[in-house]
Amino acid sequence: MTDLQEFRAATRAWLEENCPQEMRQPMNEADVCWGGRNWVFQSDAQRDWLNAMADRGWTVPEWPKAYGGGGLNGDEQRVLKEELDRINARPPLQSFGIWMLGPALLEFGTEEQKRHYLPQVARGEIRWCQGYSEPGAGSDLAGVQTKGVDSGDYFEVSGQKIWTSYADKADWIFCLVRTEPDAPKHKGISFLLFDMASEGVTTKPIKLISGASPFCETFFDGVKVPKDQIVSERGKGWTVAKYLLTHEREMIGSSDAALFGSEDLVEVARDAIGLNENNQLDDPVLRGKIADFLIDELAFDAELARAKDWMRAGNQLGVESATLKYTGTELNKRRQELIMEAGGLEALEWDFANAESDEKASLWLRSKGNSIEGGTSEVMLSILSKAVLELG
Repeated sequence: MTDLQEFRAATRAWLEENCPQEMRQPMNEADVCWGGRNWVFQSDAQRDWLNAMADRGWTVPEWPKAYGGGGLNGDEQRVLKEELDRINARPPLQSFGIWMLGPALLEFGTEEQKRHYLPQVARGEIRWCQGYSEPGAGSDLAGVQTKGVDSGDYFEVSGQKIWTSYADKADWIFCLVRTEPDAPKHKGISFLLFDMASEGVTTKPIKLISGASPFCETFFDGVKVPKDQIVSERGKGWTVAKYLLTHEREMIGSSDAALFGSEDLVEVARDAIGLNENNQLDDPVLRGKIADFLIDELAFDAELARAKDWMRAGNQLGVESATLKYTGTELNKRRQELIMEAGGLEALEWDFANAESDEKASLWLRSKGNSIEGGTSEVMLSILSKAVLELG
């Protein structure tokens, strides 16, 4: 056996022994384990699965072992994913710390910051939110006005963020703060980390049309942030922010992202419409639309797999993150539209009072936000037109 074959055999045996059967079932958004100091496990199985994977470093298999990761190379990461997929294993942990902050700290953080924060992220002990967008700084993110006044050993942060996902549940925030008011807007921003339990931090949920409320308004009123909680150099936060955005966009665009519904499109259509005498979906128009969608989805999955292999090899994704974000989120909107079309009027019914509802109408309405969060589809197309097509 080759080393990789031995790794696969050992991984398969370990997963069979350590992945609870309950964690091999299909999941919806309510089943996601986010971790954090206030997290309440839904079951012993969820807790055991997280602890087992964290002990092995496999919540973040690509991270170095020194920071709580698995230290796996690209081929080993691919094998691990294939073996997890083989048994339909649920992700043991989903986290903005894993998807976004972690890569930024690995690239820009001090050794002390890496050793302090990253193992906590890997074990699900700290839950992060992202302080980027503001009421006057959405697409023009570099226009943030939340300010950090130099007060000796700390910055005194005041201002407002909006669309802060899960801010009301997060332990800490990674935040863009203007610390150099006289510098050009791209050069006056610092990237700060601070505890959401700090005095002066308040949040207010924003209810969406879907009935759920993942987003919040977040307010800072003289929050004291020690200067050793700045990532990279003072006034150079925009560089960190851009790097982090490439990982956020890849995460949002991924076909297995937590914000996408898990219902099987073909199964939903078959159950709703039925089959004809040729064992085909008994609606030729919808059948053609679904076929077109599935072809596009397969093409996207192939591109996503190629991009992930590229990153596992130690490369940066760069502008291609905009391609993945645009294509993935637009595909999910199409998917939800087709599910609604197949379901007809009955698909419009759902329990609006239940904010955790995963019914068809709720997921359809929620999908409208996919092409806004993390940068609008229009912004992604603008990035691609300039960086790839060299237009304007």
